[in-house]
Amino acid sequence: MAAGAAEGGLVGRLVAVLETYRGRDRVVRTLCYGCQLAGGALARKDSAQAPVGGSLLALAEQLSHCRTVLRLFDDLAMLTYSCQYGLGAKEKDSVVRWLSILNNLADQLYYPCEHVAWAADAEIIRANAPKWWALSMALWGASLLLGIVRSLRILAQLRRKLQAQPRYDPVPASPVELRAQAKAEALTILSNAADLANAIHWLPPGLLWAGKFPPWLVGLLGTVSSLAGLYQTYVKGSTGMA
Repeated sequence: MAAGAAEGGLVGRLVAVLETYRGRDRVVRTLCYGCQLAGGALARKDSAQAPVGGSLLALAEQLSHCRTVLRLFDDLAMLTYSCQYGLGAKEKDSVVRWLSILNNLADQLYYPCEHVAWAADAEIIRANAPKWWALSMALWGASLLLGIVRSLRILAQLRRKLQAQPRYDPVPASPVELRAQAKAEALTILSNAADLANAIHWLPPGLLWAGKFPPWLVGLLGTVSSLAGLYQTYVKGSTGMA
């Protein structure tokens, strides 16, 4: 009975995640990179399994294309978020505020660049698709790097709060809450670092390790990033956090 209730609760939370756009996107993203990891490993390890690996890589490509098409509708949501954040007047730390502003700007510019690249690939418009893909990847990489620095800054602040409590904090937060925030920021750093490695790989050859990752390594990094994001979505949903 207890096992059935636990299973029902787990399935219910999974359904709740899948009913949201962001939750569904993270599930599809995880499946996409998981297929790329498995497909790349099979195609590399055993020639007898190469057809299976090729099929998984083809499925990963289609899932990635699905996500690219769905992102055509993300501009307005991103613009709304950027406008709500504005210049970060509610942010106490000026470094975190400016990192967030630059992060939002990079994200906002990323979407139209990717749309142009996609439209050029689909022959909807005439444009230099590789150039626009490179620009979108550069903006995504910049956003990820800014996010890592921002999370490192917040982690340092949380560490100081944990060490200073309750002597210097007039309204001390619960140590449990601070540790939960620190865990979330650490997961964000892990996720962004894995994505940043892939973003550099997808840049034009000649920059660091651009173009040098095998498919299985791209899949591994993407899977790590996706699982971290999926876990955060799950935790937020189960705790009722926004």
